[in-house]
Amino acid sequence: MPLPENGAPWPPPQFAAEFRDMRIDDAWYAGDRDRLTKIYAGNQTRADGSRRLWGRRPPAPGRPDTRMHIPLAGDIAGTSAALLFSEPPVFTVPAASTQARLDELAETGGIANRLFEAAEVSAALGGVYLRVTWDAQLAARPLLTVVHADAALPEFRFGLLSAVTFWHELPSDTATVWRHLERHERGAITHGLYQGDPDRLGVRVPLTEHPNVAGIAGSLSEQGDTIETGVDQITAAYVPNMGPNRKHRGSPLGRSDFQAPIHDLFDALDTTWSSWMRDINLARARLIVPTGYLRSNGPGEGASFDLDREIWQPLNIPPTESGAAGITLSQFAIRVEEHSRSAEGTVRQAVQSAGYSAQTFGLGEGPAVTATEVTARERRSMITRDVKARYWAPALADMLHVMLKLDRVLGFSRVAADERPHIQFGDSVSEDPKTTAETLSLLAQAEAASTDTKVRILHPDWGDDQVRAEVDRIHSEAGTAVPDPITGAPAALPPAQHQDETALPFAA
Repeated sequence: MPLPENGAPWPPPQFAAEFRDMRIDDAWYAGDRDRLTKIYAGNQTRADGSRRLWGRRPPAPGRPDTRMHIPLAGDIAGTSAALLFSEPPVFTVPAASTQARLDELAETGGIANRLFEAAEVSAALGGVYLRVTWDAQLAARPLLTVVHADAALPEFRFGLLSAVTFWHELPSDTATVWRHLERHERGAITHGLYQGDPDRLGVRVPLTEHPNVAGIAGSLSEQGDTIETGVDQITAAYVPNMGPNRKHRGSPLGRSDFQAPIHDLFDALDTTWSSWMRDINLARARLIVPTGYLRSNGPGEGASFDLDREIWQPLNIPPTESGAAGITLSQFAIRVEEHSRSAEGTVRQAVQSAGYSAQTFGLGEGPAVTATEVTARERRSMITRDVKARYWAPALADMLHVMLKLDRVLGFSRVAADERPHIQFGDSVSEDPKTTAETLSLLAQAEAASTDTKVRILHPDWGDDQVRAEVDRIHSEAGTAVPDPITGAPAALPPAQHQDETALPFAA
């Protein structure tokens, strides 16, 4: 399927229902009060009939908006990303030269940061796209970029992404809407520039018509606005957040963490906090003052009562005036316990419905425990993390493979790109250093582990050469190294012994 025809409705109607839900999820994720008010302007009541906080009309001009928003949606999305990519994943390939180049691409391109950002957006919108592109003037390497799910029109066959069209709006000084479309399919990338309006794609024009994309025209082939990639794979991949899509069964798009749905819980939490802040505002000490106590500000200027004045002049109060008619203190109680318990219960239910343990969000925290105990407490969160990791691994491996192939095709390197990288996700919970030290001490006292095994427990991210060098240093400092029979210098352990120790099982 080529780029859309002139005058096509935009956004595309194929995924209109999914895009509508993404707008709601995005409003909660962004925490934008104006967008929330606009989203719920035509849907002012919840399913239970109660009125939505953000469905109410904004206050009249000049009056403060006392509604408060708690960014729980953003916290859920951020926690999802942290569980997956707080520790960078490890990418491995068999060939040493290819591994070195892959490590260089990952480090210089900041792939770990890109993945963290992508995972957060994916949790909010139900999915995200990974795209491989390049700009030789910017960097001599392929680039892994991220495209949000609400800026793409995908095409699936048997659940697999066969092509995708990305779009974004370009700056404009007039009412005209300029859109740049970028279609990725196997072996080719096609670009198109359209001049239209907010609801219609408009007319396709040459790329040179807008300065932001005019530079792409020099890289295109003579056959049209298409770049041949020289790679037999599509240069983009879709990563669903979770599946299936419960609201739109049969849709190839993933579901958001908020699709439980927990939008009403978000609204209830904001309602609770707004009521709490209202109690605090009402509890401010106020003085009810008789009209005669007010100070005149002059003809036509009204009267005032100075709340900050500490020393008062004598007031002309009738002797027979009762105390009840004088200055009266008014101060309401703050329902702290009731609001706190309501808010905590709402948060607990929301995060559980999203697939996480309450402990992950600091509810029911206890004293410091080991990583194993933390994992046991947060089992629900760990299960959700593992499921999401299985969605991420194939798409990420494909895009890394495409990067290596493009790296060779474009002449940035000469490394082999035959092997598809393997993805190993990092630990979401790091072991406490004190606990690790106690474990190593007990293993040493029991003489139950070799030096090689203990070094690997302490440094699980080290390679064989680093471990071997550290073991040799430890043996040398302890005086247990086997001396070389010729030179008398401490010798490294025999290769066979290293191989045996490397094979020993260990656990972090």
